[in-house]
Amino acid sequence: MSIVNTSRFDLVMLVDDNDTYNFINRRILEQKKFAKSIEVQSSGIGALSYLEENLDSPGKLPDIIFLDIKMPLMNGHEFLFKLKQIADTVNGNKCKVVMLSSSGDEHDITQTKEYPSVIDFIQKPLTPEALDAL
Repeated sequence: MSIVNTSRFDLVMLVDDNDTYNFINRRILEQKKFAKSIEVQSSGIGALSYLEENLDSPGKLPDIIFLDIKMPLMNGHEFLFKLKQIADTVNGNKCKVVMLSSSGDEHDITQTKEYPSVIDFIQKPLTPEALDAL
């Protein structure tokens, strides 16, 4: 008997300073079998550290990062700038970013489009329908 893995991705990373959103988003990703593994980081700084520590371990690098925009210390835009500097190494530049925000600030949406790694902008919380649309 063989088990078929229906996950779309090997590893997804959630980056949000709000534990409640991380819990909700993780549950939705698990229920949708969106990824085999989910890495949760509560800050942009922690997420960058994780990525830098695992540059030599492609299996530990995410296929998609769900990134909050409004975070203390390092916001989502600052994270994207730093990610761009190491993007060639992160998963052979195939790591994509989905921005998550509780606001519909047009400036935030426009600013995220400057980064080629950003593939979508989703209003929080993440929903099964938003995942299907990806």
